[in-house]
Amino acid sequence: MMKSAVTPQHLARHIEYLCREAGVRLAGTGGEKKAADYATAEFSAAGADASVETFPVKSRAVTEERLEVCLDGAWRTYPCSLFSSTPGTDGRPVEAPLVFFEAPAEQGRADLSALRGKAVVHLGCHIESREVYRRLIEARPAFFMFVDVRYPGTRPRADGMFPAYTRDLGAVPVVNVAYRDAWEWCVRGAAAARLTVAGGMVGGVSQNVIAELRGDDRDGEILFLGAHHDTQADSVGADDNATGVAGLLELARILAPLPRRRTIRLISFGAEEQLSVGSAEYVRARRAEIARRGRLMFNLDSFGSWMGWNELVANGPGALCETVRAAFAGRGLGARIDGGIMPYADHFPFVAAGCPGVTLIRPNCTAGRFFHHQPDDDPSRVSCEGMARLLDAVADCIADLAARAELPFEAKIPGDQAREAEKFWADLFGGWNPR
Repeated sequence: MMKSAVTPQHLARHIEYLCREAGVRLAGTGGEKKAADYATAEFSAAGADASVETFPVKSRAVTEERLEVCLDGAWRTYPCSLFSSTPGTDGRPVEAPLVFFEAPAEQGRADLSALRGKAVVHLGCHIESREVYRRLIEARPAFFMFVDVRYPGTRPRADGMFPAYTRDLGAVPVVNVAYRDAWEWCVRGAAAARLTVAGGMVGGVSQNVIAELRGDDRDGEILFLGAHHDTQADSVGADDNATGVAGLLELARILAPLPRRRTIRLISFGAEEQLSVGSAEYVRARRAEIARRGRLMFNLDSFGSWMGWNELVANGPGALCETVRAAFAGRGLGARIDGGIMPYADHFPFVAAGCPGVTLIRPNCTAGRFFHHQPDDDPSRVSCEGMARLLDAVADCIADLAARAELPFEAKIPGDQAREAEKFWADLFGGWNPR
């Protein structure tokens, strides 16, 4: 175990810059590029060989969002947030009768024609089945109003539709609405809704920032470290995921001078909030190298919450889980190990390619974090001292694995996890050769 090396003041400086200077960092925008430029400069200053790879994305560019609902014969205005990867209304109002769709129970219905031409209040923030999404789009609703049933709050949360779904199957306007607003519409028998969205998705460029700490065996095994520098709409994303980028920059500084056999490659990904577009782009381009040389991908995402608990989503052999758990225990830290496949973090494309992957997160409620994808995910929500303790454990783990003669685990995904990962990769991401 190394001496405590991560500096909370350094973490605070990085988070402050990302949140205050770069600000909201939507994929393909100037804010995201500003964050990537900052990460590139800081990686280089830490002694890593840093480079940037760009890729095309659809960027959310919205100038007006207006949702009106008819209650008791009068129109009232409510807040909403357009999902990324879905279209606006070209600035024109679209009015339709309002209906509720109780998705958990009704998405399997044989006939969805009752949704045609309707403003559909969809109970649930995700559609995790290509077949269900296809049937909903083929029903031809006027637009959707998604309700994030995990958080019964008073403000809409930003979110997105999977790009592979909208690219392959089409889309209608989709906005997120506040749970308590939808509750009011249900209780009071809302008759109709009217949506106006100026703008939508436009062509843009995102970027992955890659920093290399080469090992003595230059063509040998690679340990990947990852995070993402983009955010959701209207959020500066202090915990999601300025914490992850700040952690990567500190790990680069700490690990750079240490001796190592294996190469450590740190990557700050773009466009994660559109469903790990940047990491999927990286893995598709390097699938053969990852299969041949990749041994672990350790990802940092939303791990800075003051109150909560540490979770490690770990996909790989049991010996990997024990190795990571021991590193945390060595620092007096507990961590819950979750071996389920979670396709909503940047370790997942690596797992789909057969490389063991871990994501460190820190929930503070059973749904995740109460400020998830909200404007109040600001620097006041994160503890740099707590982050430093966790990062010391990550640094212990990665430094030890980089220096060992032999790794204590096989670089393979157990069969049940591999099959589940293959299913998600094909359905949500469109597979290895998307159209």
